[in-house]
Amino acid sequence: MESLFFEFATVLMVAAVVGTIGSLLKQPLIISFIVVGILVGPSGIGLIEEGPELQLLAEIGIALLLFVVGLKLDLHNIRTMGPVALAVGMGQVIFTSLFGFLIALALGYSPLPAFYVALALAISSTIIIIKLLTDKRELDSLHGRITVGVLIVQDIVVVAAMIVITALGAVGEAEEASAAMQLLVVGLRATGLLVGIGALMRWVIPPLMDFLSRSQELLVLFSVAWAVFLAVVSHQLGLSSEIGAFLAGVALASTPYREAIAARLVSLRDFMLLFFFIDLGAGLEPNLLRAQASHAVIFAAFILIGNPLIVMTIMGIMGYRSRTGFLTGTAMAQISEFSLIIATMGYTVGHITTETLGLITLVGLVTIGLSTYLIVYAAHIHERLSGLMALFERKQPFRELTEDDIPIEDEEDGVDVIVMGLGRFGGAIENCLHLRQRSVLGVDFDPDVLAHWRDQDLPVIYGDLSDPELLHHLPLSHTRAVVCAVRGLDTNLTLLRLLQEHHYDGRIALTAQTPAEADELREAGADLLLEPFAYAAEHAAERVTAAMHVMPEHPDIPLGIAEVRLPTGSVLAGERLRDLDLRDETGASVLALSRAGRANFDPDPDTQLFPNDHLILIGAAEDLLRAREYLEHQEFEEQAELEFIIDEIELDEDSPLVGRTLAEMDFRNEYKATVIGIERPDGEFVTADPHEPLQVGERVYVAGRRGVLEDLEA
Repeated sequence: MESLFFEFATVLMVAAVVGTIGSLLKQPLIISFIVVGILVGPSGIGLIEEGPELQLLAEIGIALLLFVVGLKLDLHNIRTMGPVALAVGMGQVIFTSLFGFLIALALGYSPLPAFYVALALAISSTIIIIKLLTDKRELDSLHGRITVGVLIVQDIVVVAAMIVITALGAVGEAEEASAAMQLLVVGLRATGLLVGIGALMRWVIPPLMDFLSRSQELLVLFSVAWAVFLAVVSHQLGLSSEIGAFLAGVALASTPYREAIAARLVSLRDFMLLFFFIDLGAGLEPNLLRAQASHAVIFAAFILIGNPLIVMTIMGIMGYRSRTGFLTGTAMAQISEFSLIIATMGYTVGHITTETLGLITLVGLVTIGLSTYLIVYAAHIHERLSGLMALFERKQPFRELTEDDIPIEDEEDGVDVIVMGLGRFGGAIENCLHLRQRSVLGVDFDPDVLAHWRDQDLPVIYGDLSDPELLHHLPLSHTRAVVCAVRGLDTNLTLLRLLQEHHYDGRIALTAQTPAEADELREAGADLLLEPFAYAAEHAAERVTAAMHVMPEHPDIPLGIAEVRLPTGSVLAGERLRDLDLRDETGASVLALSRAGRANFDPDPDTQLFPNDHLILIGAAEDLLRAREYLEHQEFEEQAELEFIIDEIELDEDSPLVGRTLAEMDFRNEYKATVIGIERPDGEFVTADPHEPLQVGERVYVAGRRGVLEDLEA
């Protein structure tokens, strides 16, 4: 026992060290764990032997993996993606399997091993793809959603393949009549298992889960026990334990607790899978892997190059842009942990040899290792190969053209602001600008987000900020400002670089999460820095400061205190306290005013109100409700004539300004505008002298509201 404990402790430490090295090389832990198995196994230092303890832990890891897959199997994702997920998923599986099968036959493999190799090549790694897309914040993008839909299709294919392998294993070498009988028995047992699980899902599982949900620990314990129990039951019925674990997850997928269970089990699943990959690596012989190296290189090249080409071709035919097809295809350029599980199942039932198992494992090591970099740098690779990628795109990629149409009435008029990224921050910016009667165009890559804002009648288009072609679809020449509301220094710098290369001459506002990011973006050329965390902290501090006024508890005091923030666009912004008529209108009184963190108790009646001022009110409950509604009422005026602009006025002989000084005309008070400079006829630009007469041929640069300057020019 002590020796076994020491061995496992050592294996875990080696796995931690090798995993750390792999992480530094940006490699998935799957590769590191297989390498650990080779290192500590009989072919390495011989620290562990293949035994029942390691295999038990490996089987539990596989059961948890299949359980979580079943738990997260959401067919809604396929339906929301329409035919593309099903078409790309089935097309990729069919063509990859077909070509893989033919390559295996050409290399001398018999049909049954060639079938296993082909099936292993057709399945991509859900764990790796989801992890990398999440890290790149592309899971909700168009290609991310298509990829997730394809992975779900592949998961269904995996389960179907496991059923076939189980049935073939049950038949074995039996005679034809006996084989048919065994298949019938397996089918009846599978049907009985499904009926039993269906009955439990209908009458037992929902109330049981409601009861167990009172304790998160008990809920997780039951989920693990349920997964392992059904795996054992399935195995005893002559089906594979993997099928039982998968069905256990499907049985709980319809409950409202599936996300909570999955979140708790992911870490446990990853830990237990460690032993499966170590067990797999321990069973491999380096000499055997070297013998399979040439074949592995051929299959790996097919996966790394062929899979993206297959996906791009299918998506190109369906009307998607080459970039979307390439990003989806590169995500599929590796084989899966399920490929290794299927190969292990085939080896267990005697369908393939150790050589074939080693080949599939070696292909997995190569494709998983290289595809990681391929996925990370997919956008840059496509940018470099954009000329060749055009071959995989229709002249009219109609699937995305409809999403890229500029939804504005007159493109020549352009828009005031383009907002990149319509999450909580960017969506709020677009909405607030729209309320201010600014023409705004929103850009995002999440179809659900775009649908939400379209329902609000706001103009939005699909677009990925890292796509250099995006700028060609935007009316930049008629846009006064571009706002990037997406977090991430690299994303903001990339957009800034693309705008600069596009010679965009409007204002550029970028989002910074930290002061260091703000400094770097400012040095790179950003005109305006948006710091949502700093703004939120300032606003929170203001709210806390304003809220630290509590009426002492007393049963005989019929009054209350409320804090109301004067919103941007309030009809009362700019008014003085004496002009509010708050007491006459609502019955409440202003007790204090908080502004910029400073509280002013009993403010002067001539105090002018500004947006974001916090008013501390006192009054009866119903009075305070009326006061809040009165103060928060918003009304945005027409912006066109009120907009601040800088314009120039050319003085000719008939101008009434010629020969007069600015002081003499009392220009600022008379015309409600400010002269900021004068250009002489010789081109010299000077600041305005209020006592110097204006001359013919001079150009006067004036700042003020648009309506005022238009009247002044007239």
